[in-house]
Amino acid sequence: MIRSHIFECCIRVLVWLLLSSKFSHGVQSDIDCLRSIRESLQDPFNYLSATWNFNNNTEGFICKFTGVDCWHPDENKVLNIHLSDMGLKGEFPRGLQNCTSITGLDLSSNELSGPIPDNIASIVTFITSLDLSGNKLTGSIPSNLSFCSYLNVLKLDHNQLTGQIPGEIGNLNRLRTFSVANNQLSGPVPIFRNASNTINADSYANNPGLCGPPLERCLGVTKKSHSGAIIGGAIAGATVVAIGVVICLLLYLRKAGVIKSKKDDDPEGNKWARSLKGIKGTKAISKMKLNDLLKATNNFHKENIIGSGRTGTMYKALLEDGTALMVKRLQDSQRSEKEFLSEMATLGSVKHPNLLPLLGFCIASKERLVVYENMANGSLYNYLHSENEDKKPMEWTLRLKIGTRAAKGFAWLHHNCNPRILHRNISSKCIMLDAKFEPRISDFGLARLMNPIDTHLSTFVNGEFGDLGYVAPEYGRTLRATPKGDVYSFGIVLLELVTGEKPTHVSRAREDFRGNLVDWVAELSAKGQLHDAIDQSLLGKGVEKEVFQVLKVACNCVVEGPKERPTMFEVYQLLRAIGEQYQFTAEDEVTLPIDGGDADFIEELIVAREGIQSS
Repeated sequence: MIRSHIFECCIRVLVWLLLSSKFSHGVQSDIDCLRSIRESLQDPFNYLSATWNFNNNTEGFICKFTGVDCWHPDENKVLNIHLSDMGLKGEFPRGLQNCTSITGLDLSSNELSGPIPDNIASIVTFITSLDLSGNKLTGSIPSNLSFCSYLNVLKLDHNQLTGQIPGEIGNLNRLRTFSVANNQLSGPVPIFRNASNTINADSYANNPGLCGPPLERCLGVTKKSHSGAIIGGAIAGATVVAIGVVICLLLYLRKAGVIKSKKDDDPEGNKWARSLKGIKGTKAISKMKLNDLLKATNNFHKENIIGSGRTGTMYKALLEDGTALMVKRLQDSQRSEKEFLSEMATLGSVKHPNLLPLLGFCIASKERLVVYENMANGSLYNYLHSENEDKKPMEWTLRLKIGTRAAKGFAWLHHNCNPRILHRNISSKCIMLDAKFEPRISDFGLARLMNPIDTHLSTFVNGEFGDLGYVAPEYGRTLRATPKGDVYSFGIVLLELVTGEKPTHVSRAREDFRGNLVDWVAELSAKGQLHDAIDQSLLGKGVEKEVFQVLKVACNCVVEGPKERPTMFEVYQLLRAIGEQYQFTAEDEVTLPIDGGDADFIEELIVAREGIQSS
């Protein structure tokens, strides 16, 4: 078992290195890939035509296309494509085979037709997430899908697929989410020997011909008398005729205008939101109703999207009484309703001044909606990296306050919260700013809770590695989230505050530089030019010493070896010492439980603080 786990990790690392390698195919082939997609699909609402402009030859220009994520913002190499709910028409775009490094494809809730290509594995070889749900795809599910061996998510529900589900699909041992509901499939379902229990009867719903665990047992072929066969044939024939009459009647009523198509009622799509109408969502913590959230977000209209990430999409919401909220639609929640309710109840009781308050949540069908207090100044990422030329650079004291108080919140989660919580997805996007620029940590409740005894966590759900630019290097080897991984990610946030640069794009680096923010800072440090990393807007204001001290703390957080990084409690204490004159925090706000292994910690911390203050 240990050998198989090691082999599994080695394979994942090999794929990670292969796809992220600078020597892998990309650039021109990826440009041709996207051009082929735009040419092969009808785009009635001009979602692609508006931004997919190929009259450009700059580095990374395709990375600004709607629905396209790149491995690096300055390199034309596609990582993910998200074109959900855009009204696109046509067949599955075979030109995707030129996107040789793509790992995620979402074409859900469109009007794609025709079959899924028989050779799909050769088109999207390294895909980890494939969502073709909510289309008009026909034909059978190709057995070739079983060669997409890195698949974690496979969604084919709400189509018109027929035939049997290939048994080979059960060999996809990384598959965690699988759905073929609402098709016309028949026969036995695959046996998933290594899949989690999230693949249940709901994955096959509304396919009357399917059988086998977790559905009803498949019945063997029984002998029928000649008369029985005649009767059965007569019944079948009558059924077909009846269905035909009903279909004709529906088509007539639609043509006459009695029945309107869903597209006519809602040209913007949002099928998932419309499907929730009339459902009474389970709620807790607040008395909020699902219908109130639908009204407050205009049925989760795209214009109300204020951010998206690994955990889901955030929408702004305005209630009838004028109350402003933020609602997050969770992305592919892996927890059952019982588990989700239990976790939300726990998180509802987690209170701290630097955590984003959880006001409520709703469970409606398979949807999981989480409601937060509105943050007037958005995320730290958007504020710090705003492209608005009229916005003044953030002052140093504000940056230091945000960094210190955010560190206080993370330290409290790691050391004082019961049960202790590991964030696993720290970035400047999850640090929200209220009207007074007080930092509030979001998304902490969407990570798995740390075991109070064993603080190590299991592997990432669905093999996700977190936001690009914030991921600790050891995750590629271990696939395990740890507190020191959180420290590394927060170190990137500190580098953003000090340098003003983005994690994956350094505007002040030399033209041929292809690394990330950590690489750039390390390069300057090796040359003895670390001071050059400081944001130019912070120079000449008498704060260079403090800025450089924070830069040193950040560098300690992002060192290669996890054991060499400080704990989150240390980071908080060091930042608090640097900004002591501003009195950002009180002395006893976060305490470290002293137990085995921590006996010498306080003495080491005092020495470290003295070293920082004397530098």
